This record gives sequence, C-alpha cells and structure tokens, in this order.
Amino acid sequence: MTQTATKQQPETATPSAGEEVLLLEMPLEDSREWQAEQLRLLWGRRRFFFRAGAIGLLASTLVAFMIPKSYTSTTQLMPPDSQSTSGIAMMAAMAAKAGGMAGVAGDLLGLKSSGALFIGVLRSQTSQDRLIEQFDLKKVYGASLVMNARRKLDENTSILEDRKSGIISISVTDHSPQRAAALAGAYVDQLNTLVSELSTSSAHRERVFLEERLKVAKQDLDEASNQLAQFSSKNNTLDIQQEGKAMLDAAGIIAGEMIAAQSQLEGLRQIYTDNNSRVRSLNARVGEFRKQLEKLGGTQTKGTQGRTVSASQPAEAGPAQNSGFPYPSMRNLPLLGVKYADYYRRAKIQETVFELLTEQYELAKVQEAKETPSVRVLDPARIPERKSFPPRLVIMILGTFLVFAVSVVWVLGTVRWEEVDPKDPRKVFAQEIAGAVKARMPWASRNGNAPEPSAQGIEDGLDGSRPPSRKPTGE
Repeated sequence: MTQTATKQQPETATPSAGEEVLLLEMPLEDSREWQAEQLRLLWGRRRFFFRAGAIGLLASTLVAFMIPKSYTSTTQLMPPDSQSTSGIAMMAAMAAKAGGMAGVAGDLLGLKSSGALFIGVLRSQTSQDRLIEQFDLKKVYGASLVMNARRKLDENTSILEDRKSGIISISVTDHSPQRAAALAGAYVDQLNTLVSELSTSSAHRERVFLEERLKVAKQDLDEASNQLAQFSSKNNTLDIQQEGKAMLDAAGIIAGEMIAAQSQLEGLRQIYTDNNSRVRSLNARVGEFRKQLEKLGGTQTKGTQGRTVSASQPAEAGPAQNSGFPYPSMRNLPLLGVKYADYYRRAKIQETVFELLTEQYELAKVQEAKETPSVRVLDPARIPERKSFPPRLVIMILGTFLVFAVSVVWVLGTVRWEEVDPKDPRKVFAQEIAGAVKARMPWASRNGNAPEPSAQGIEDGLDGSRPPSRKPTGE
C-alpha cells in the first residue's frame, strides 16, 4: 500500500504542477476556462460571502466603537534667538558666513542646535517626573511604578523639530482633551524652568555669586546700622561735627554774656556794696552763666549731686552726667566722636558695598536673560475639538474587507484541499495532527465540525471527501 501511494503521487501532483505555472504555460482557452471555473465557484458561494461580510462589518463596527477616544493637543515653539547662544556657537555662526564649510566646521566642533537641546530637556526624566507628579499620571495610566508611567507618557508624547525652520512641535495624546492641552502647556513651562535652572553661562554663575554675596552684605549693613543707631540713642548723638559746632557757638555766646555781666558787676561793686539788689542780681546771673559753661565743658557742677565729671569716664555715662542737657559735654565729644565715626564709617561702607552689589546684580540678571535661550510659543496648546483616534470608518472598511478576503481564501483553500488525493501522505499527516489537537481540546472537537455541513451544502458536491478527514479523529 505504501508503494502504490508513492507511485500515484506523481500522477496526482502533475495537475498541481500545471496549476503553479497558471497562465504562463496554459493555452489561452484553458486559462479562460480555469478563470471561469474559479469565478463560477465564487459566485456559487455568494451567500456565504455576503454573510461573512455582514459579520465582518458588525464585528469591526463593534470593535471600532469599543476603542476609547483619544485627543491630541499640539503646541509649537519658535527657535531661540541667535544672541542667546554661547561663545563657541557664535563662532560657528560667524563661520557660517564663510561658505559651505560651516556645517563641516560645526560638526567638527561638536556643536548642537538649541532645538536639539530643547528636545533633550523635554525628553529628560526630570521633566517627565515633574509632569507625572503634577498631573498624578500614575493614577491616570494605572501604573504602579514611576518608570511605567514615564514610558506611557513618552509613548503619548511626540516632539519633533523642523530642520529648515527650527520650529519645535510638541503633541500630547490623552483620553481627556483638557488634560492633553494642559500637558502640552506644562511641557513648555518645564522647559523654561529647566533651561533657567541648568544654565551654565558666565552671566548665570556671576548672578548666583552676586545673589549670595548680596545676602551677606544686607546682613552686615543691617548689623552696622543697628549698632550706629544704638550708640546714637544711648549717647544722644546725631552728628558729632554739627553737635560740636553748635556747642562751641553756644559756649562762645554764654562766655561773652558772662564777661559782659562780670564787667557790669565789677563796675557796680565800685559804687555799691554786695548787699545791693543790683549787685546780687548780676552776681546770680554771672553764676548761672558759669554753671552753663561748666555743663558744656563737663567740669564740676553744683547741680549734679556734687560729682565731678572727669575725662577718663566712659562715654556711655554722658546722658546721666548732663541730665536736662540735650547734648553730651564738650569734654566727652572727642571720645564720642571717635566711636561715632567708627560706627558711622562701618555703616557707610556696608551701604556702599550693598549699593554696588545691587547694581552689579541687576546687570548680571540682564546679561543672563540675554545668554539664556528663551522659549517663545508660536502656537499655544488648545483643547482639541475632534478625536484623533480611532478612525472608525477606516476600521469598519478594513475589517469588512479583511473578513471578506479571508472567506474567499477559505473557500478556495477548501476546494483545493478536497481535490487532494485522500491517500496523499501530506494530507494524511495533516489530518493526524488535526486529530491529535482536537483530542486534547474536547470543546474544539465538538464545535470544530459545525461549519462543515454549511460549507458542503452549497451546490458544489464536495461532500464525499469529508468522512476521511474525520477518520483520524475517531482513531
């Protein structure tokens, strides 16, 4: 039996070999007859194709409407100004005027465009992690790990740069149109923040140094001003030079009036005795002038509990020694002047340093703004009005066409399978494999034979070859 089967195989394989060459070796009439036979076969199964197409349309429509909607929001950024590049980049820009070798020179120098830098910053983990935390994307994407949420965000984000214009487009896809627009706008905010934080220009370093130095200078200025204010308040000193001048003028006036009163007193004593009222009055007046001069000079006074003020006493005791007098004594002025000048000089120096640092700090901020690449939004992110996915009509058409094509292939393959000799070893081997698979899956063996009667009952007379295909299953 094995030898006869092998001998019959070339005879049965002869038509199949002729079919493989098809129209190339067939005569024209035979090829037309073969085409008509195939078309007649397909026309006879038209009801099956119609049902398959209807089922495919229904299934693809169901799938198309089961896929959730997605919305895409896009924002576009202008390229940075040429003034915001570094020194090497400006050298490359100058070299660009020399001719076509500028691109080669830029590649040799390893220069990259600011657009590529911006894209790298937007794709960085720092930027993505901040967006994940800001919008709670772990909960939105149903991710338990940050790396999974980061990968999902990267899949939903498209960042492209136009090589000619340098315009950068950021597109974010999400099931919520509001969140898609918010994410696209947040990318721009994160780009501005990170570019400002990671700037390594000289102006940025200078601004950071001046900012720290300005804080220290402000503390020193406040400390010096407080010390000067406490010293002035304790010793009743506002301006030593002005106070000294005022005290000398007052002492001169008082001394002049005292000399004039003494002259009158000496003249009256030559005429009257000391018991005369005019003599006593002038004597009291001269005594008052002398007392005021002693107060100004810081010498012994009769109205201060009999104490004598010496120059060796500390300057802080001035207000207690000169109670009722708004200024310190002239004897204490030199010592107070030295300390006051020291405090005043320190406060003045700190004030000057603070003013200079403030001016340099403002200039550094302006220079940093010039050197830092600025992000300018050409088209802001807007809430999309229409969905971007899925294309339901395309899915329905493609699904229906796919099911129809599969049904055509199924019919042609079934006919070709039935034409093969039942004793062909390849067919027997295939049936054995199918029987073994169905034996391990009982539900498949029960339901797998259901389509065969419907396929056999359509005007073709292909029933006779089905029982051998089920024979291995029984074994």
